Order: sequence, then C-alpha cells, then structure tokens
Amino acid sequence: MPTQLQAITDFFTERVPRDWFSAPCDVAADPHEILVEGALAEGQDPAEFRARTREQRMRIAAEAEATFARKVSWGVRCGDRRLRFTGLGVPVMTRLRFDERAVLDTLVDAGIARSRSEALAWCARLVGKHQADWITQLRDAHEAVRRIAEQGPEL
Repeated sequence: MPTQLQAITDFFTERVPRDWFSAPCDVAADPHEILVEGALAEGQDPAEFRARTREQRMRIAAEAEATFARKVSWGVRCGDRRLRFTGLGVPVMTRLRFDERAVLDTLVDAGIARSRSEALAWCARLVGKHQADWITQLRDAHEAVRRIAEQGPEL
C-alpha cells in the first residue's frame, strides 16, 4: 500500500508536464501544505517560467487541494538558488521559558526580526541551514522507523 507522500508524488508526476523541469520534480508534504519544486534548465528565466505555467499550475493545485485537503505551493531551483513562488505561513503555538523568550526579544530589539514570531522563524531557518546534514539524517531515520512500523502486525 503506497504511503500518503507516495500518492501525492504520483499525483504530481502524472500531471506536471515533463518539459517544465530538467528532472522529475521534488514533492514534499506536511499536514498543511504540499510543496512541488523542480529544477529549471540552464538559462531558463524563473519569472518567465512562472508566468507561462501559472494557469496550468493553478489547475493542478486546485485538483490536488480537493484531493488531499492541503494547499499547494510551487518553487524552482536554478543552480544553487531556490525560488518559491508561493508558500503557506502556518501559525505554530509554542511555550517558551524566560531565557528562550530573551533570545527572541534580543533579535527583535536588534532589528533582526520585527516580532517574536519572525525571530522564531529566523532561528528555525538558521538551524535548518547549519544543521542540514543532521536534520536530513533525523528525517531519514524517522522515515525508516515509519516504514518498519507499517510492515508490523495489524492491531
């Protein structure tokens, strides 16, 4: 039985035109959003691609949103650069202790962020950037545990 992510990936693989990207698109998902990202051919202009594919991307996204009950975001890779055309900002509730709030407030006071929310997002991006290998290993380990659990006995 395919996983939910595999079903979503298959959905986009069937619908995204093969000539849009130089390789199969990457699909990621969480409970709120599906991100579809593809590599543009060398020299292809992201703005031109965005304008040219907009209507078709909107049709595919509408069908996916109806099927999977999640918003769809699109992005492209141009060499080492990533450009997201759309993205969903999802509120996240967290409880922070005094010292943790002080870190966020320092970022706000220093003008790095406009709010605690923006400061927390900045921190998450920083950890993702500087600990990318570790985060990838953690995700891979989690996926391996999920696959093994699916193979276990039915309760």
